[in-house]
Formats: sequence, C-alpha cells, structure tokens
Amino acid sequence: MTPRGSLFIISAPSGAGKSSLIKALLERFNLDGRLRLSVSHTTRAPRPGEEDHVHYHFVDEREFQELVDRGAFYEHAEVFGHHYGTSREIVERWQGEGHDVLFDIDWQGARLIRAQSPGAHSVFIMPPSLHALRERLEGRGQDSAEVIASRMARAQAEISHFGEYEYVLINDDFDQCLMQLRSVIEGCRRQLSACREEAEALARSIMGES
Repeated sequence: MTPRGSLFIISAPSGAGKSSLIKALLERFNLDGRLRLSVSHTTRAPRPGEEDHVHYHFVDEREFQELVDRGAFYEHAEVFGHHYGTSREIVERWQGEGHDVLFDIDWQGARLIRAQSPGAHSVFIMPPSLHALRERLEGRGQDSAEVIASRMARAQAEISHFGEYEYVLINDDFDQCLMQLRSVIEGCRRQLSACREEAEALARSIMGES
C-alpha cells in the first residue's frame, strides 16, 4: 500500500522570493517527482509570462463562486481584491498516490489547511529586511508606486503571523535558503518514515502475540 503523501505549506510576503525558491526546489531536488505544487485557481488576470493551468487556473468571478458553492476548494481567500483557491480533489488525489503537496499560499489559507489537516508542515519565508523587500518589489518593474505601498503594508501584516509556522527561514542568500528549505522537507520525510516503521514494527509484534 502506497503511504499517503504529506502537505507542506510555504508562505511569505510578496517579494520575499517564495515562488523562486519553490521553482528552484522542484527543478533541482525533485528528481523522483514525489513533490507536487498545488496550482491555485484565481480571478486575477495573468501576468506577463504566466500560463493558464501551469502557474494558475485563471477563472472569472462567476466560475470561482460556483466552485466555492460546490465545496471544491480546500481553502480560498481574497488577496489584493482577487480570489484564490486550492482544488480539494487534486490535492486529495495526489496525496492518495503518495505525492507530497506544496502549497504556495498566505497565512489565511495556511490556517484553513492546518484546521483540516493538523499534520501539515508549514514554512514561512522572511525577507532580510523591509528595505530589501521594497527594493525587490521595485526591481520587478510590474507594479505602480501605489501598489508597492499596498504590498509593503500587507507584508508587515503577514510577517506578524510568522509565529504560527513550524519553520521560519530568512531569504538573504538565495542558495542557502533553498538548501534550508530542502532540508526541512527531507527532515520531515525522514521523521514520518521513522514513525511509520516504528508503528509497523509494533503492529507486527502485537499481531505475533495474538
């Protein structure tokens, strides 16, 4: 029987490098294909270079609400005036196939997932400073000064929730942070594997006594 996959929640304020870390993690350290990134549904428009069903499932407000009404989302939230949601059916299918699922979500979604799956692991990615975060947001060249100011205010609010997470990593040196993220996932896997082996050994012992 294939062991059920684990859930890994990764959150960070916008501009902290979360998406780049996840992309590098999947490209460099997922040779066995065991890790899967949950692709969210969103009502926002695609950004330059984003592809439908690859980076997000892009839907309109009516379709998103229909999915909410059907209970199709594992979690959903509103961020910067747009809605985001995670497909329950896809996540549960991947877990059943033995895949570990990564969630690229904010603290609101993280709370909802932990409420439904207390065993989910969670990682918060911190920027080295608010000044560095602002420089990264401005360096993107995608947002107006007004939007950047809004993202900075939200970033401070998001950082205030770091204590809700199991692990906190600082993305000052990208490669170092990437290796730390990899270590977190591999460490959790080893711990779960050891617990599973211990439980199986105990079950065999009990059955042998009966």
